[in-house]
Amino acid sequence: MRLRAAGCVFAEDEAALLAAEAATPQELDALVALRASGRPLEHVVGWAEFCGLRIAVGPGVFVPRRRTEFLAGLARRALREAVARAPRPVAVDLGCGSGALAAALAADAVPGAELHAADVDPVAVQWARRNLAAFGARVHQGDLFDALPSELRGRIAVLTANMPYVPSGEIGLLPSEARDHEPRVALDGGPDGLAPHRRVAAEAAAGWLAPGGVLLVETSDRQAAGALAAFRSAGLAARVERCTETDATAVIGTQPSENPAIRIPRADP
Repeated sequence: MRLRAAGCVFAEDEAALLAAEAATPQELDALVALRASGRPLEHVVGWAEFCGLRIAVGPGVFVPRRRTEFLAGLARRALREAVARAPRPVAVDLGCGSGALAAALAADAVPGAELHAADVDPVAVQWARRNLAAFGARVHQGDLFDALPSELRGRIAVLTANMPYVPSGEIGLLPSEARDHEPRVALDGGPDGLAPHRRVAAEAAAGWLAPGGVLLVETSDRQAAGALAAFRSAGLAARVERCTETDATAVIGTQPSENPAIRIPRADP
C-alpha cells in the first residue's frame, strides 16, 4: 500500500478516510498520491476534527491539534462563568489560525457572548472567516492586539491565544507535515519558544483584559514554568493545568479585579 510505504503510521485508517472523501476511483488515487507525497491528511481531505466540529483547513493554514481540545474545554468553562457574572462578555481568539478555538467556544452555545478572532496571516484569516461565518464572530487581520478594535480594550473576559511555542532551533526537528506544509509563523516561538507568550501576557494585562478576565494559552510541559513566570511578571495571577490523557499543558492567567492599568470612568455624583 502506498500510504504505508510512504511512512503513514495509521495507513489503513487514513485509506478508509480518503476513500470516504473520494467520489471516484480516480479521485481516490489523486488523494492517496497527495498524502503519500507528505501533505497533511487534513489538508488533503479539507477538514480537521476539533471538539466534535469539522474545521475547514487547507494548504497554508495550521492544522488544529487534538491536544488543544483541552485548552478549548478550559476556555468554554471560563466563558460560561463570565456569562453568569455579567451580560454579553467579550471572548477573543488571538492568533486564531483556522478559527478552531473560536468555533469551539461559539458551538458551546454560550448565550450573549460577543466573539472575536484575529490572526496576522491573511491565509489563516480567510479560513477563520469561513469556519466562523455561521456563528456571527468577527474576524480581524493584524499583529496580535493591533488587529482588535480599540473598543475591546479593558473588556475581554476570555482571551485564548494558542501561540506558537516551538523554539526556533527545533523547527527542523518537526515532522515534515508541519515543517514543510504549515506556516512558520504558526510554529516558531522564538529562541526558547515563549517569546509570543511573553508579549501576549504583557499586552493583555496592560489594558486588554477586563477586571477578572482570563488569558489561556497552550504550551509544553517543559515550558510551563517559563510561561507561568511570564504571566506573573505581567501582573496576572497564574496557574498551570495539565491533561495527562492528551499530554496537554495550559497556563491560565487572571487579571486582578482592580487593575490600575484599566481606567474606567467614574459616574458623575
